[in-house]
Order: sequence, then structure tokens, then C-alpha cells
Amino acid sequence: MSSLIQFSDHGLYCPQGQFYIDPWRPVEKAIITHAHSDHARPGSKSYLCHRDSLPLLELRLGPNAYQTVEWNEPIFINGVKVSLHPAGHIIGSSQVRLEYQGEVWVVSGDYKTENDGISGAFEPLKCDVFITESTFGLPIYNWKPQEEIFRSIQDWILKNHAEGKTSVLMAYSLGKAQRLLSCVESTGLPVFLHGAVYNVHQALISAGHKLPAVQRVQPDMPKDIFKGNVVIAPGSADNSPWMKRFASYSTGVCSGWMQVRGNVRRRNADAGFALSDHADWNGLLQAVKATGAKKVFVTHGFQAAFSRYLMEAGIEAAEVKTEYGQEDEADTTENINAAE
Repeated sequence: MSSLIQFSDHGLYCPQGQFYIDPWRPVEKAIITHAHSDHARPGSKSYLCHRDSLPLLELRLGPNAYQTVEWNEPIFINGVKVSLHPAGHIIGSSQVRLEYQGEVWVVSGDYKTENDGISGAFEPLKCDVFITESTFGLPIYNWKPQEEIFRSIQDWILKNHAEGKTSVLMAYSLGKAQRLLSCVESTGLPVFLHGAVYNVHQALISAGHKLPAVQRVQPDMPKDIFKGNVVIAPGSADNSPWMKRFASYSTGVCSGWMQVRGNVRRRNADAGFALSDHADWNGLLQAVKATGAKKVFVTHGFQAAFSRYLMEAGIEAAEVKTEYGQEDEADTTENINAAE
């Protein structure tokens, strides 16, 4: 079996096609799985992405030479057949399928197998080699259905409303925040967004996405306007001066890490909701098995545990070190003054 992907110091490199997938250093040609900053970095000469990722890349990376494709729309790059397929992680997120001389490799990027109704349903792809993330690659991570988690969030919001408290939901400004909008909209309460979240919201609205009506948090808004209502903000806003405008409020952290109870306490949050944009343990296993891959490379997350389990299950697997998996840091570097 030839190597369609090499693990270089610049990222995942396809020597036959002479391009990189989600490179962490500037390159000539980059194929981007999704617009989170650990996978989409500045400085490359050209970028290929799914159409829905374009406004998000433009927002985060500025003007560049971008090429867009639809899912399942094959193109040829130096003889390598390349296509993007839904990953279900965030809006526009894609798996990258490479085919060359009868051999197929798939790079998952980040993904989740539950359809969240906004990111596109994850598409299992048959391949010879699968490169998978393992962010939550331990059996302890077993998500409840989205509908059940949303119901818990709604109950929490309505309880806070009855007590005159503002519900502040902490979530990634790109991905999680948009997913939450359909959840909080059903409460019928006004929704306010931190500037970093609002900027993403507006980029998507301008690109034609239909999202619920919201308001941007403005510095001259009276405190009473937030009372009993809902605010969505990135984790970087937590414990910052920006929060002082909300008087009496309750914070809820939306993250897969909230599956571990102690993390709610460590975050000093009032509530934690294990809502993740990544596959849980069972989702990872289902995705790997559905590929039928002869070999699996495991990237960021619990690589050692997940690859060892695959080996014990009779699937050849190996760990790969990458520079992915820093989405928490990506959100904390959002400009906290973006709301001002």
C-alpha cells in the first residue's frame, strides 16, 4: 500500500497531489476540513473548502485565494481525486476523501455522528486507510441524545427566568453557539450574543443561512434588558469584566468535558451540559468500523487509549501527533472587547 498521506512538520501532506490537509504552517495549497482555528490557519497561498466554510474562513483568515466545492463534488488535483463529505462537526465541516490508483484514504477532520440539524449529517465513507480524531476517545464519554440535552438546557433557562436571573451559556463562538440557537429559541425568550458570537452569526446570515433572531450585547444596554433572558458567549468571557453588566446571572457551560462532574466545579459554573460537537466513544467506534479500513491512524485526543482498543479489536492502528485539538484556546483568544 502506498502512502497517500505523509505526516510532515507542516501537517498532513499528499505527495502525489502536492497539497496539505489542515496544515499548521503556511503552504502552497491547503485543503481545509473546517473553520476552527486549530484546523484553519493563516498564511497559505490557496485554500480549498466546502462552500459553507467560505464565509467563516473569510471572517477568521481574511481575504485569500479560496476555492469552494459542494459535498460529493469530485475534483482532480495532480491526478488525485479529491472530494469533501459531511463531517457533522460544525457548519461546513467536511471529511476529505482521496483516491489515487485505486487506493482510498479518508481524513475525518473533527466530526460527530449525531445529526444536530445544522452541520450536515455525518457520512460514513468506505476506505483503505482512515485518519480519525479521538478527542473523546474514552468509554466514559457517552453522550445523551441532543433532544434530551436541549430539554435540560431549556428547563434550566426557564428556572432562571422564573428567578429573575440571566442565563449565560458558555459555548464556542463557531459551531456550538449556532447549534444552541434552536434550543434557546423554543423558550420564547430574547437571545443576546457576545460580539465574537454575533460576528459569526452575521457572517452566516450574510451567506444565506437561516438562523433565529438575536441581538448583540451592546455596552449602552440597560441591565434590566437582560434580566431573565438568555446570553450566549465564548468561554473567554467567563469571569471577565464583560460579565458585570448582567447583574444577577447563572452560567451554564456547554462542552463534552462537562460529562465529568468535577469539571463543572473546576469551571466555577452553575451548570454543565455535556453537549459536544465531537463524536463520543461509541460514535468513534461506529465511524471507524463503517469505513472498513485496513488501517486507522488516530490523531488528537486520547490517541493511545483509542488506538490500543482498535488493535485489540483486530484493526491495525497507530497514533499520530498533530497540532490539532486546541479549540478551547481558539475561543479564549477571541477578542473579549468584540462586544463593545
